[in-house]
Amino acid sequence: MNVSDVICFDILVSAMKAENQSFGTDFLLVGLFQYGWTNSLLFVVVATIFTVALTGNIMLIHLIRLDTRLHTPMYFLLSQLSIIDLMYISTTVPKMAVNFLSKSKTITFMGCEIQTYVFLALGGTEALLLGFMSYDRYVAICHPLHYPILMSKKICCLMVACAWASGSINAFIHTMYVFQLPFCRSRLINHFFCEIPALMSLVCQDTSHYEYTVLLSGLIILLLPFLAILASYARVLIVVFQMSLGKGQAKAISTCSSHLIVASLFYATTLATYTKPHSLRSPTRDKVVAVFYTIITPLLNPFIYSLRNKEVTGAMRRLTLY
Repeated sequence: MNVSDVICFDILVSAMKAENQSFGTDFLLVGLFQYGWTNSLLFVVVATIFTVALTGNIMLIHLIRLDTRLHTPMYFLLSQLSIIDLMYISTTVPKMAVNFLSKSKTITFMGCEIQTYVFLALGGTEALLLGFMSYDRYVAICHPLHYPILMSKKICCLMVACAWASGSINAFIHTMYVFQLPFCRSRLINHFFCEIPALMSLVCQDTSHYEYTVLLSGLIILLLPFLAILASYARVLIVVFQMSLGKGQAKAISTCSSHLIVASLFYATTLATYTKPHSLRSPTRDKVVAVFYTIITPLLNPFIYSLRNKEVTGAMRRLTLY
């Protein structure tokens, strides 16, 4: 019996003990990796990333709130993105980090349900909000004269409300449906947090019809905004090239490319998770892919969208001087 088999056996024993103690109501999270010797190192790495992500998003929210020059539609939407990322990474990473050092990796049925709902709601909201942010840049560059009308305060608030409401309703429907399904006796979730694709493998009935519902939701909430982002930035680049401004072209290309890279990372990984049939899934691959949209994206967003921006860096300098 090799080391990985011993660790897997220990996890199964822990799951049986946790199940007996909680009358079958608790779940047990396997975690990111199943090799005990890496847990301390992973804890340090994840805790550091979590701290940096929190600091970056909090600083950006603070800057936008304090500096009146940043009270524009673009930064209003950006502040909402930072708030979402702040909550998003806090939904999964703290429990994940604690489990690296804890022998008990259980999560209660209610805790798992709440984590699933909050994670889905925030993920859906972010997916829609990124689409609205690309529309803001499209209007600002391609229709600057109409920008005050098309991106008024009322319209911005409606966009944000639409994103939050749509993400929350979608998450509520899926969470309520999944958690009323019959789970098998084994409550071992081969993941580092409660996510619907990982939970579906524990269900004791055919879920093929429900997978079509998940696919449809993924296409609407993930694919449509991503296509809107690609179309918006394509149009922006066309307009910029028509202006024939050397430095302006270089700056626009740099900005659009960095935004597209981060957006593509988020949408590609989430689409790969939520539109893939259950028969084609690999738990190990799914966990690695999940790291990108649960940890890496919230870490990169405040730096890609703000620290490369002269207005934000200027606001930071002004704030440190006073």
